[in-house]
Amino acid sequence: MTRPLLFLDVDGPLNPYAAQRERRPEGYTTIRVPLDARRSLRVWLNPEHGPALLRLGFELVWATSWMEEANIWIAPVVGLPPDLPYVDFGNGLFAMRPDGVHWKTEAIVAYAEGRPFAWVDDEQSPADTLYVRARHPGPALLHHVDPRLGLGAGDFAALREFAHTAPG
Repeated sequence: MTRPLLFLDVDGPLNPYAAQRERRPEGYTTIRVPLDARRSLRVWLNPEHGPALLRLGFELVWATSWMEEANIWIAPVVGLPPDLPYVDFGNGLFAMRPDGVHWKTEAIVAYAEGRPFAWVDDEQSPADTLYVRARHPGPALLHHVDPRLGLGAGDFAALREFAHTAPG
């Protein structure tokens, strides 16, 4: 039996980057990821998210612009294995599409190869839902996460329900 996939974005779901700048959300820790010799990126992460995600029954896959770097910077802090697979967005990374479909969507559908999947992100739109419905034969949940809040109890409940109802 194959578990459904969970495509996991970092910024928004795991890093509530849009929360008030001066107020780290409760339960989160701060890391600083160097961008260059003078600048770093502040990232807020909740160490409880990894174990909670692992309990959901999905096969986890990074679907983030961090790609393989998510295993280095994010996984250890949130309690996920350091070798999760990731969607390689290649030349599609940040590419704008004239149809309004997010730059991640086509690669996620291709990676899934018809398997049931959930995708947590803060940037999906109705265009992405239509794209997935037209091109993905299996069940799919595109779950929007508020980037001011990050993953919360309601998000975990929706994912848990999908994982238990998606055929495997």
